[in-house]
Amino acid sequence: MTNPSRAPEALTERDIFRFWAPLAATWLMMSVEGPFVAAVVARLADPAYNLAAYGVALSLAMFVESPIVMALSASTALVRDLESFRTLRRFVYSLNVAVTAAMLLLLVPPVFRWIAIDLVGLPEPIARLTHLATAVLLPWPAAIGYRRFYQGVLVRRKLTRRVAYGTVVRLVSMAAVALLLGKLVPLPGVCIGAAALSAGVVLEAAATRWMARRTVNDLEDGPASPGAAAPRLTTRRVFWFYYPLALTSILAFGINPLVSFFLGNGRLPIESLAVLPVVLSLVFLFRSVGIAYQEVSIALLGDGREHFRPLAAFAWKLGGLLALGLAAVAFTPLGGIWFERVSGLSPELGRIAALPARILTLLPALEVLLALERGLLVHAHRTRRITWATVLEVATVVGVLLAGIAGFDLVGVVAAALGLMLGRVASTAFLAGPALRDPAGGGSRPEPDKGRFAS
Repeated sequence: MTNPSRAPEALTERDIFRFWAPLAATWLMMSVEGPFVAAVVARLADPAYNLAAYGVALSLAMFVESPIVMALSASTALVRDLESFRTLRRFVYSLNVAVTAAMLLLLVPPVFRWIAIDLVGLPEPIARLTHLATAVLLPWPAAIGYRRFYQGVLVRRKLTRRVAYGTVVRLVSMAAVALLLGKLVPLPGVCIGAAALSAGVVLEAAATRWMARRTVNDLEDGPASPGAAAPRLTTRRVFWFYYPLALTSILAFGINPLVSFFLGNGRLPIESLAVLPVVLSLVFLFRSVGIAYQEVSIALLGDGREHFRPLAAFAWKLGGLLALGLAAVAFTPLGGIWFERVSGLSPELGRIAALPARILTLLPALEVLLALERGLLVHAHRTRRITWATVLEVATVVGVLLAGIAGFDLVGVVAAALGLMLGRVASTAFLAGPALRDPAGGGSRPEPDKGRFAS
């Protein structure tokens, strides 16, 4: 087995590609999960109500899940030996209990009614279906945390193909459950969709744990990285390392509800609300493979950042190719084919979608760059900066939406695209200095954040 702390003398683009490709494939596969389940729900009874309830229930589950999603980056960065594995595992399991308790609290009827009806304004029939689906999604957050913890253990040991294998298990089981329940069980469509998602994630978590069993057993033989200068990992250190990452996820997951609120109060609200998910789904196809680069940076950088330059060079090339790919769709007749024939938009809505897609052309490149920056800061245990970058991004998005809708009377979806683009530019620029500083000749690991947690 490759020792994760002793990087090879030279890291080539081929090495980076072979490590990154399975993680990228994982994100690509996950990007088709939502559209598939929505397509199944749309073909069952009362599709409008069930699709609306499905969207709301999934949003609620993902928001509850948000504090745990960075467990992958945390275990990639922190699990060096058996002691650090056990310390981080206790922390992640405790967080799993907390997010499950939050889901249970959300399901209490008076609490749910206040959120779904009084706050969100859902009609009673949709609120009732949403409550049922949210109950079916109860295992979702903890299963996500469990499998992402063990995925990080695999990534740390450069076993990224196994992460992709787990996603295959998830997609196959999700599709099987959705199709079987849709044909055999007279349940509301939203419950079938939620059951498919829960089953897929739970089985993926089980498969990931099984694939990580030998890696975990190897940790019992001694430190995974002898000679690495790392202090003892305690729960206190884990907390001060992790809480900025959790806040980052919570803020990031909160952007979409904010954008939807502004679109509902802008020009062409119905058209904007209909077009934005289609535009973002197109952009996500190109963004998704860049998200995986965060774990690549953490795992391959080396204790002394000796592989910074090849990682940065690969990121620039990858980002440029992804941006060119999106531009080839957004600025050519392929855009009309995607929006009207593939996505099913009317010609009028397809024309509205064209401009925001073009505005967001550089977003895939910025996604790769941001993933590299975050990976470098997580590797250096400077996670608070990531949170401040996300705060800046959210503030920029809100500011641009306010100015675009209230000040310039822009079409809502155009203002949203401008806000998302400028917000990502702001956060990427904010992290560029501290993250991308390359120590001469490799140097030593950058100093962590000062304050209550310094490791």
